[in-house]
Amino acid sequence: MNAETMMGTELRGLRRRRPEVAGTVLAGTDGLLISSDLPATDATHLAALAAASFGVGRRMAATVRQGEYHESVVHTAAGCVVTYPAGRDALLTLVTAPGADLAVLREEARAVVDRAGPALAARRRPTPALHPPDPHAPLAVRTPMATLPAPRAHRDPYITWRRPPI
Repeated sequence: MNAETMMGTELRGLRRRRPEVAGTVLAGTDGLLISSDLPATDATHLAALAAASFGVGRRMAATVRQGEYHESVVHTAAGCVVTYPAGRDALLTLVTAPGADLAVLREEARAVVDRAGPALAARRRPTPALHPPDPHAPLAVRTPMATLPAPRAHRDPYITWRRPPI
């Protein structure tokens, strides 16, 4: 089962277990959508906004030096939007109804992230392996210093006025 299918199943299961959750979005920290169970809003926009919220929250946590970032909560007239980090490269965003118990919801979200962590890590693109340079490869061609224009050694004595810098 691929990561997108597994995450879709996890997100739908979270909504079934927690009726106050109106929708869920899993996005990369770069703002790209991974999976969504959000019926009423454009999930791609919410994924981008969640990444921006994560960036600001992480910067604030670093500025006040009180530990690492754990979540961002936006309270609205009709509920909350909560964003949690999901591993190194993903974010889980939940849209809730008013009166949601955020402490219990945090535990549920952490459980979803922990179950889906291996799939999210496997989804990450592998970085290409760096090959050591070949010691027998030819050296790069360089331009000899004699062919480069020489800096002006002296100023023209007849120029007395210079244009001011802009």
